Amino acid sequence: MTEEMKKSTDDPMYSKWHLIRPFFGHEDDINSVAFSPDGRYIVSGSRDKILKLWDTESGQFVRLFEGHDDCVNSVAFSPDGRHIVSGSDDKTLKIWEMESELPVRIFKGHKNVVRSVAFNPDGRHIVSGSGDHTLKLWNTATGQLIHTFEEHEAGVLSVAFSPDSEYIVSGSHDKTLKLWDTRRKFVRTEEHKSAVTSVAFSPDGKYIVSSSGDHTLKLWDTESGQLVCTFEGHDDCVNSIAFSPDGRHIVSGSDDKTLKIWEMESGLPVRNFEGHKSLVLSVAFSPNGRYIASGSLDGSLKLWGEE
Repeated sequence: MTEEMKKSTDDPMYSKWHLIRPFFGHEDDINSVAFSPDGRYIVSGSRDKILKLWDTESGQFVRLFEGHDDCVNSVAFSPDGRHIVSGSDDKTLKIWEMESELPVRIFKGHKNVVRSVAFNPDGRHIVSGSGDHTLKLWNTATGQLIHTFEEHEAGVLSVAFSPDSEYIVSGSHDKTLKLWDTRRKFVRTEEHKSAVTSVAFSPDGKYIVSSSGDHTLKLWDTESGQLVCTFEGHDDCVNSIAFSPDGRHIVSGSDDKTLKIWEMESGLPVRNFEGHKSLVLSVAFSPNGRYIASGSLDGSLKLWGEE
C-alpha cells in the first residue's frame, strides 16, 4: 500500500466505525445478508437451509424461515419490506411473508442452483441468476416466468436491477459481467481476469461496480461501458460488494477475511475491518448508511458502524 493509500484510511466519515455486535444462531456459513428497507431488520441466508430475521438495533433473533431443501445462497427484501425472496441450491426461489414466516410462492424453472436473487425497485419483478448459465425474469405476483436471458458461458453468480428498472447486470464464472435491457435485449459484455462474483448499480444508476476472483473491484460507466476505476487492495477473491446509499462509497467482503470501504471517486480504501475468522461472503449497507452487515463462512453475522 502506498503512503497516499495509507493516508486515505483517515477518512473521518468512517474513522470511528467498529464492530458493534455479532449475531450467532446459524449452524453453517452465512451466504447472504440484506437490510429491510426501513433498516429495522437484517435477514440472513445460510448453508443450513434456513433464513433468519434479526433486529438491527438490539441484535435479537426475531424469527426463522424454513422450507428450502438445500443451501440458501441469496436473500433480498421487497421494496415495501413485507416480503423476502430467497434463492437456493434446491434450484428454487421462494417468497416469504415477513410477518408470518410462511412461504407464499415458489418459483421453479432453473436447472441448477440459484445463486442470486433481486427485486426490481417497484417490487413487481424478480431476477434470478443460476448455475445453469441463465438469468430468469419473473412476475412477483403470479410467479410466471417472463423471460430467460442466455448469453453467459458459465454459472451466473450475481444479479442486480438498475434503479430505474430499465437494466439488469449479471456476473458470472465465465469472467464477464453482462448488461441486459429488461425488455429482453442483451446490451454489452465487460471482463475481469477471473470469475465475476458480485455486481451492483450505484444509487443514481450511472455506474456499475463488479468484484472478482482476481482480487479487484472495477467501476464501469453504465451508459458507455467504459472502465472508470480499478480498486486494488484485497489479498484474495472479493465475494460481495455494495454501494453506500449516497453513492460515495463501496463496501467489499473478501476471502482474505476482511471488509474494506472504498471511496468511489478516488478508488482508494478508506477503512479496513478485521474480525471474521473466515471468508467474508456477503456485505450490505443499511438504508440510512449508518451500518454495514457482513456474513461469513465462520457462521457469524456481524454489524459494523458507530453507535
